[in-house]
Amino acid sequence: MAQVTVKINGYAYAVGCEDGQEHHLQSMAGQVERRIERIKSIGGQSGEARLLALAALLMADELYDLAAEKLPSGTTDALAEGEAAREENQARERLVAGLASKAEAIAMALERD
Repeated sequence: MAQVTVKINGYAYAVGCEDGQEHHLQSMAGQVERRIERIKSIGGQSGEARLLALAALLMADELYDLAAEKLPSGTTDALAEGEAAREENQARERLVAGLASKAEAIAMALERD
């Protein structure tokens, strides 16, 4: 397992990842950093945990929109439409729950530091 140091909002975090995924992890940290910069430009400074939570919510919203575009829709069978809607809602809930869980873990880790 590889260890990568990523910088988010001026803080360095050592994060483990699978070998060969170091560049991908750095890229994902860059995505988080860009959203934090966007939040700062809109609303000024906030606490570290709040910034990370807002960045996670922005990303969750983007994932929600992407999932809505990718999941099947437009079927003519009413039964299939109901099933597709349930699957879409479940997929969205899983995405949001996973991101919320990660945001909470990050916020808790920051509070300990």
